[in-house]
Order: sequence, then C-alpha cells, then structure tokens
Amino acid sequence: MSINFEDRVAIVTGAGGGLGRCHALDLSRRGAKVVVNDLGGNVDGSSDGSLSAAETVVEEIKAAGGEAMANGASVTDKNQVADMVKEVMDKYGRIDILVNNAGILRDKSFSKVEDEDFRIVLEVHLMGSVNCTKAVWEIMKEQNYGRIVMTSSSSGLYGNFGQTNYGAAKMGVVGLMNTLKLEGAKYNIKCNSLAPLAGTRMTESLMPGEVIEQIKPEFVTPAVTYMVSEDAPTGVIIAAGAGVFTRVMVHETKGVYLGTGEKMTAENIEANWDQISDMAEAELCYQGGDQTMKVFKLIQESNK
Repeated sequence: MSINFEDRVAIVTGAGGGLGRCHALDLSRRGAKVVVNDLGGNVDGSSDGSLSAAETVVEEIKAAGGEAMANGASVTDKNQVADMVKEVMDKYGRIDILVNNAGILRDKSFSKVEDEDFRIVLEVHLMGSVNCTKAVWEIMKEQNYGRIVMTSSSSGLYGNFGQTNYGAAKMGVVGLMNTLKLEGAKYNIKCNSLAPLAGTRMTESLMPGEVIEQIKPEFVTPAVTYMVSEDAPTGVIIAAGAGVFTRVMVHETKGVYLGTGEKMTAENIEANWDQISDMAEAELCYQGGDQTMKVFKLIQESNK
C-alpha cells in the first residue's frame, strides 16, 4: 500500500460502529495507532456510558496485529475531550490525524422540532467537531503536521426534509473547515470534509435492505484514508458512497454589475436573473477575500 500511516496516531470519534469503525480499521491496517472514541450512545444521543462498542473495535484491531486504545469521552464535553487528548499524548506522544465522525439524529419537521432537539444535534456535530479539533490544534501546530476530517452530509449541502437541525450542523462543519484550511496551511495542517452515503444505524431505517447492501460503510472509507494521507489536498469536500467518489465545489457566478445609481434595483435583478445565474464563467473562491476581488474585477471590466 503506497498510502501508509506508520508512526502516525489517529483519533476517530464515534468509531464504535458504522463509518467510524471502518475508518479506524483501515487506518490501523495501514499502520496507524488508533484511538477508538465512542460514547456507547444510541442514534438519538442517549447513552449508558458503555465502552463495549469501542472496546470491541479495539480488540478487532489488535486481533489483526494493530495497536489501538478505547476512549469513551463525549465530544460535547470539553473536559472529557481534553482528558482524552492528554491520555493519548501520555501514551503515544503525538496526534497526527483526527476524524470527526461522531453524530446523532433527532429528525423532525421544522414545525415540530423542539429547541432541545436542535441544540443537541448542533452540539454533537458542530461543537463536537470544534471541541475535538481545538484540543489537538496546538499539538498539530507544534509538530508541524496534522490531518483533520469533518463529516458533513448531503443534508447540509443540499437539504433534506425533516433535518433542519442536522443540515444546519452539517453545513456548519464545512464553514469550520474552510477557515481551518487557511489557518493551518503554514503548519502543514490539512482539513477536509466527507459527505458520506452509507447504511449505518443512522440510516438503516430509512432505506430498504437491498439498498443498504449497496452502500456499506466500507465503501466510503477510502475517501477518508485519502483525505488524511501525507499528500492529501486541503479544503475539499468529497462525497462518497457505493464506491462512487465525487468532489463537491462551491462556485460563484460572474454576476452582473448594475452600478450604484438608478439601475441598482430589485427590478433589474429580476430582469438580469438569467445572466446572474449563468454558470459559464463561474469561479471557485478559495477564501472570502477572493469574492471581494472578483466583485471589483467585474466593476473594472464594466467601466472599460
């Protein structure tokens, strides 16, 4: 295998089953020492605090000749996350890879979703990713190496009925990634996002059995392995499922300059909507400033 993780240490959250388990197993097969983090929770976030799921994956890794340790920290608890990171550093001395995979579901239409259902989903997916990333960030800066993956979703990128809370959180981690790719660049820290399609505890009740067989979690994991590799890109979103891998990119159309006088009206936006929406000369902005530069470039072109 040309991509290997010898002497690398990886933390995978929510790794007691599903996607996280598959990520942990592949990283281990390729030489990484893996921290299998799992709260032992149910899909809705309730938990008995059991480490059994994480320990089962650890035993699976050890049986295959790998090295791993189990950890039951809740990603929503900064103190527990800090303790996990300290434990890993005490044992291994470094942390090279973080896969933010832990998640829950509280699906309800927006009319019916309660405030608590919204907040807890944001806490796990978005703030859980923030907490874990924050806890390893200075370590990665100090060692001048880090690879981080956020787990997004088509529900965040495009929307899905009954998942306003989940979709908001999953788009939030993309925003988090977009700035971390900039702040981590000079420290060789790369940050990417995964938008998976997989049959797991969180999706098995939504799809028929024959479909679940086609979207096994292991058919997603190669994308994560690539995104945490030595020569990985940074700031990209890979959608993966059933052996299909695509890149999701946010582009901005060239647009139309209406000036700042009498022509700058809602009516003229309506009249020029087709041109405003035309993707023919759309550009990929790497950072917020690129949009500003594009705006003034269009103004200059229009004034010639």
